[in-house]
Amino acid sequence: MTLAVGDRAPDFRTRNHHGETVLLSGLVAQDEAPLLLVFYPWAFSGICTGELGALRAGHADLAAAGVRVAAVSCDAMFTLRAFAEAEDLPFDLLSDHWPHGAIAREYGVFDDEAGCALRGSFLLDASGTITWRVLNGIGEPRDIVEHVRTALQVS
Repeated sequence: MTLAVGDRAPDFRTRNHHGETVLLSGLVAQDEAPLLLVFYPWAFSGICTGELGALRAGHADLAAAGVRVAAVSCDAMFTLRAFAEAEDLPFDLLSDHWPHGAIAREYGVFDDEAGCALRGSFLLDASGTITWRVLNGIGEPRDIVEHVRTALQVS
């Protein structure tokens, strides 16, 4: 399934790196704020650490504009907690660990061969509609500065 701009984002239920239950519908409804949903392959890997570090650097500007950020990987919750603490990440890391890759599959960004998410990014409005999307392969870093710029323009 390939999601396009204008499509309604599939709702999901998962846990964040603190073990709290998170629903996508709750994230987009909270404060009626846009949500930048970023899928990444693996915690602690070089490209992913760099991308999430760039999101951390742009987080204050995003938060000031009312844009929320959530990052999704197939890593287990405890791995995500260690990653968030090690990298001082100020946004939710969401686990797509079990059923393995179910959320990434719903968004059309799961790589069956590698067993992880591709680098998919989706900007959702407060109603859960996709207003912008980008898809990169596992080894293709995203331009996170451009992500932040786009999210700030849309908000």
